[in-house]
Amino acid sequence: MDKKLLDILVCPITTGPLIYDKDKQELICKGSRLAYPIREGIPVMLADEARNLNLEELEQLK
Repeated sequence: MDKKLLDILVCPITTGPLIYDKDKQELICKGSRLAYPIREGIPVMLADEARNLNLEELEQLK
């Protein structure tokens, strides 16, 4: 994931910062509790395409 792109992307729901999960190829927003997929190197920043994070996953981010 390009560092410059990561610096300007925000969650479309909360406009908060995103955390890049390289292993899962996702951009994670703690505020909205959503993980946005990255497909073929392109972030899919649609709430309908994001998956909900469970409490265990959120705890691992701290």
